[in-house]
Amino acid sequence: MKSVLRWVGVPILAVVVYLFTWPVPIKPVSWVAPKAPGYVGPHAVNDKLNHLNMLDLKGEEGPEHIAIGPDGKLYTTVASGKILQMTPEGKEQKEFANTGGRVLGFDFDAQGNLIAADAIKGLLSISPQGAIKVLTNQVNKDPIRYADAVVVAKNGKMYFSDASTRFSPQEWGGTFEASILDILEQSATGRILEYDPSNQTTRVLAHGLSFANGVALNQTETSLFANETGKYRVWKIELSAQNLELGDGKVPAGAKILFENLPGYPDNLMRGMDGKIWLGFAKPRNPTIDGFADKPWLRSLTLRLPRSLWPIPKAYGHVMAFDEEGRVLKDMQDPTGSYPESTGVTETKDRLYIQSLHAKGLGWLAK
Repeated sequence: MKSVLRWVGVPILAVVVYLFTWPVPIKPVSWVAPKAPGYVGPHAVNDKLNHLNMLDLKGEEGPEHIAIGPDGKLYTTVASGKILQMTPEGKEQKEFANTGGRVLGFDFDAQGNLIAADAIKGLLSISPQGAIKVLTNQVNKDPIRYADAVVVAKNGKMYFSDASTRFSPQEWGGTFEASILDILEQSATGRILEYDPSNQTTRVLAHGLSFANGVALNQTETSLFANETGKYRVWKIELSAQNLELGDGKVPAGAKILFENLPGYPDNLMRGMDGKIWLGFAKPRNPTIDGFADKPWLRSLTLRLPRSLWPIPKAYGHVMAFDEEGRVLKDMQDPTGSYPESTGVTETKDRLYIQSLHAKGLGWLAK
């Protein structure tokens, strides 16, 4: 009997020791997750995002950001590091540039250069001929580890998010993997940065965000909207802000929370037509993850399990549009999740293009 217990007990003990002591890359911080609101009110369940039309990307995947350029062509970034150029109907598709990294957001400046937030390379400028130049990859001698989204103001200044200063995609297996680690840890090291091309300086507007993500300017270009993915909210931050701390539970002067306790993980922000701002949700809320918020040790334990057992939220298509006062104007969903990670919307006069981190085609709807 003792021999049997020894044979059974030793493996069990080894498993217990592994689950509670094996090193993991995160140092989880306890926080209080608000109770998920569910899909009610302006976010009542609907199927308006079902049955997307698809543009073939010819083997590429992950059209995470989409924009119509000054030349009238559609540009989109894909997982391979390429930026594709095509007609708005998906024809004449070709490679415009390849950064060798992963561009997650971009905009165009007044000279027609494509300004790219590359999660691996930093903030880049790509000329109309495809020549790539690094604008900035550090701030105050600290590396920009996860450039995520960018918008160019009329005065030429560029505002962009550095999603995490803890987990860079280059070091932690890619953009999705690094985002999971950052959101599980909740150390809230994301920040919003400004790059001024007139004097080639980079400064911090705000920091302390749990995975700083999409950015969009207000119409007067005196403030910007920024998604805080890890805490389900959207901030409005004045462009005159200087190194605001947003992670200490307080709302400082120069910033306010526009949306709080959203039903999913907010991702990209894009200016639409008629004053709309579009927001995409990468994933819906997960009750297990919210339940682990004040239990850091459970989040550490999770990373010691096989990835198939991680509580990654299910696929669920969801985008919404709002105005600058925080009123929800449109809400579109696909409960089947057939188009993975509906991370944002690019609106033209006749179409809505749906951005995605992993889709194998480019989805769109006629307006």
